[in-house]
Amino acid sequence: MMEPFEDRDVVVVDLGFGDAGKGATVDWLCSDQADLDVAAVVRFNGGAQAAHNVTVGERHHTFSQFGSGTLSGAPTFLSRFVLVEPIALAREARALEALGVRNPFDLIRIDARALLTTPIHVAANRAREDARGGNRHGSCGKGIGETAAYALEVANAPTVGDCLRPDSLRRKLSALATFHDPMIAESRHGFPPIDDMVDMYTEFAAVVDITGPDALGAIGADGRLVFEGAQGVLLDEWRGFHPHTTWSTVEPSNARAMIDQLGRDSYVLGVTRTYMTRHGAGPFPTEDPALAKVLPEEHNGTGEYQGEFRIGHLDELLLRYAIEVSGGVDGLALTHLDAMDRGLTAGIPIHGVQEYEGWRSLPVGQWKDLDHQQALTDALQAVAVVPKGIPTDREGFAGYLGQEMGVPVVLTADGPDRADRREWSPVPA
Repeated sequence: MMEPFEDRDVVVVDLGFGDAGKGATVDWLCSDQADLDVAAVVRFNGGAQAAHNVTVGERHHTFSQFGSGTLSGAPTFLSRFVLVEPIALAREARALEALGVRNPFDLIRIDARALLTTPIHVAANRAREDARGGNRHGSCGKGIGETAAYALEVANAPTVGDCLRPDSLRRKLSALATFHDPMIAESRHGFPPIDDMVDMYTEFAAVVDITGPDALGAIGADGRLVFEGAQGVLLDEWRGFHPHTTWSTVEPSNARAMIDQLGRDSYVLGVTRTYMTRHGAGPFPTEDPALAKVLPEEHNGTGEYQGEFRIGHLDELLLRYAIEVSGGVDGLALTHLDAMDRGLTAGIPIHGVQEYEGWRSLPVGQWKDLDHQQALTDALQAVAVVPKGIPTDREGFAGYLGQEMGVPVVLTADGPDRADRREWSPVPA
């Protein structure tokens, strides 16, 4: 068992723009290699737009709503902070069955208070992004923002619990369709008839365990909980660079609150690559198209709504910012160490950032101050980067990063497979 975690629940959070390796980290934590006696993986933000890649030998799966510990048999709990899309969940269950997971729906429980993402939300999301033309925000096109925004504007938004109440669900879906009709009617997008959706969600409610507010305590009584975040802190709805953000609290405050409510202790594990990546529009000071050519991504490509997958050098200012707005982290999981060798071999070694011209750190504003976040976005779009050299060997870089961030590296990965992950501690001097 990994000594740093002791008896604490583990919160896994991405310290970048996403795609740092959260899923593979969660998979390892739930495996026999970590020996942590995990009772369940708890999703604490996001929705069906998550894409957490896990590779175990010949098996590969991109986790969306099921927790990334599923291949090790760890159950999933979708908390009230998750936006649940049943159609996508059913597709994912079939894909897991094909990989040998028996009865995947037996491994999942869902808080009845979780918001329901429907084909209506998806159609509205895509219609809105189409209307933005060249000013797209970088949406995944899966209805996440529309689900969250509608719930903020309308008190009676559909929830997973409504799948147990067909008449109530029908009224709520009808109201949702009326609300979005002006936008969807002018677009190329549509959605199934309301009655068909009600029938589908009623069938969904018959095969999943929809729980009350006290379920997490009972689940946690069986062992350690691993809280799996989605997206990255730099995309956080309040701390990311507006408007290129997600409609979700990515930093770990919601996970910490759930753990505190259970009277337990938390260990926040921040995940970062050895370099930076970003999917779609938004500021990216260290982006380097030449580096992208030598670090291709097998499981991350260009999406119709997300846009292209972008790659750049390590940005220590953004990493420090992510740690700060997360309220600090207890340890780092450092992934893609093999990229250091590949960049060096190709003659494009990964470098760090001494400062942005005139900046040595990013100013942290008040929570929910979107004017401040917009100002950061504007500044980052035009900032000049002052690069600096960093250790190019794996051991040296892991030690360097832990020292620079003031947070120990406790887990490293030098490839995509579960077998490529290992506990890490500095080599004695």
